[in-house]
Amino acid sequence: MTKLLYMDNSYLKEFEAEVVEIDGNEVVLDQTAFYPRGGGLPEDTGVITKGLENYTVDQVRKEGDKVFHHLTSLGLSLGDKIKGTINWEKRYTIMRMHTGIHALASVFNKKTGALITGNQVNTDKSRLDVNIEKFDRKLIEDVFLETNEELAKGKNVKIYYLPREEALKIPGIVKLAEAMPPNVEKLRIVEIEGLDIQADGGPHVSNTKEVGELVLNKVENKGKNNRRVYFTLKPEKLTQ
Repeated sequence: MTKLLYMDNSYLKEFEAEVVEIDGNEVVLDQTAFYPRGGGLPEDTGVITKGLENYTVDQVRKEGDKVFHHLTSLGLSLGDKIKGTINWEKRYTIMRMHTGIHALASVFNKKTGALITGNQVNTDKSRLDVNIEKFDRKLIEDVFLETNEELAKGKNVKIYYLPREEALKIPGIVKLAEAMPPNVEKLRIVEIEGLDIQADGGPHVSNTKEVGELVLNKVENKGKNNRRVYFTLKPEKLTQ
């Protein structure tokens, strides 16, 4: 089992671990800060270091309770003590995008009752699919305006855990049209104070001011009741 360090600290850039399994060019560690691809988010990339040797991590996936780190070259052995370093610029951009998309989904839901039918977070642009019946560009622009106003208020983003039954009683905890949180005893809750609360397993910023501004790029029709919105961040880069 790999301990998921990113679940409790999205700002962890480096960590120490032990190699507990090797499968080809993939290694499993006893703990990791690398986020594996999933939930509409890309995986972290970075470096694993043993002594003076560096090994590039270009893909990360989760299978069961293990996280597999794919290395472009391999010189590690079972039991090796390593240091992991994630690509922070990529991670922090994803954190900003991810918190931003939560805020956007919440405002869509509150203004229109729309649920989320899909999403994809990337460093250059992200997309959100919502089941709005009519194509209304002005409505969508208004949602972005309100979302940016909320983000600018500097709302704290809290992460905590609740028993599954208790969490599912919270109104609005599920905003995905065709999905439920994983069937586990405790759910990880991400709450943007006064704006949004969702069960979620990905990295986030700790305050909405870090997100910056969401910039609407384009809107597409993706079926009878489905609208896809693409957006970017302004400013493009922030350091933390």
